[in-house]
Amino acid sequence: MMSGGNYTTIDNQKVSGSVPAVSDSPDHVTVKFSDSSLQTFPPSGAQGKISGGSGPPRDADDTFSKPGSGSDEQQPSGWFQAFSIAYYRPFFDVDTSDVLERIKDSLIPFKGSFSEKTASNPDLYGPFWICTTLIFVAASIGTFVTYVAHKIQKKEWNYDINYVTWSAGLFYGYVTIVPLCLYIILKYFSAPTGLVQLLCLYGYSLFIFIPALCLSIVPLELFRWIVAGVAGFMSATFVALNLRNHIKSAGERWFLIVTGIFLLQLALAIVLKLYLFTITV
Repeated sequence: MMSGGNYTTIDNQKVSGSVPAVSDSPDHVTVKFSDSSLQTFPPSGAQGKISGGSGPPRDADDTFSKPGSGSDEQQPSGWFQAFSIAYYRPFFDVDTSDVLERIKDSLIPFKGSFSEKTASNPDLYGPFWICTTLIFVAASIGTFVTYVAHKIQKKEWNYDINYVTWSAGLFYGYVTIVPLCLYIILKYFSAPTGLVQLLCLYGYSLFIFIPALCLSIVPLELFRWIVAGVAGFMSATFVALNLRNHIKSAGERWFLIVTGIFLLQLALAIVLKLYLFTITV
């Protein structure tokens, strides 16, 4: 390489790599590139981590590509299925529109088509939240009305936790024990039905008591009796009519069974009136 004046000349020789060769002419410089050795990315025949980018690592075991849901695991059988979460998953396979549609059917008790609509997909989601809502509504309204009554009469008021515990025992117990007993009775009379379907039916039958409890704020005893009576009649009719066609297969005693179901639901309304719809100081 020689330097003279403002120009620098480079010997015309190939340099290793991609360095160009420069002509000796001082007037202009001619740049020539040798064939590039660059490769397309990603290389078609590349190996190693790049080629395995879309697949599992080379050091991964056989479980890498298996789903994480445990579908290949051995599922419990028999009665042991009741202790697994997967067993109860189909009973909560409903969306908001399904629950609202079933609530609307429970408010129109004379149609008697609820059991047919839910036969293929009875759910426990609606009954659980209906009972839970009833517990908190009953406790909150009972506490509020009692508080107002004590303040009007200028008496000391203390919060009563029994509203919550008593309501939880009543609603959860009723919607569980009564369908279970009815399931055993119908099985005895050779008219068996699904236990989950009975739980679903009784759970939605309690929805009418939510607005009834809200109306119990009105401080008129006659009005409270009317509200409790109407709610109990609608709930009892809803359950009885939906079970009537099925229980007819039990023989001549079907009428006694349906009547017992109707009166038991009315008894629930009377209990609610005496212990939740009646506010005393």
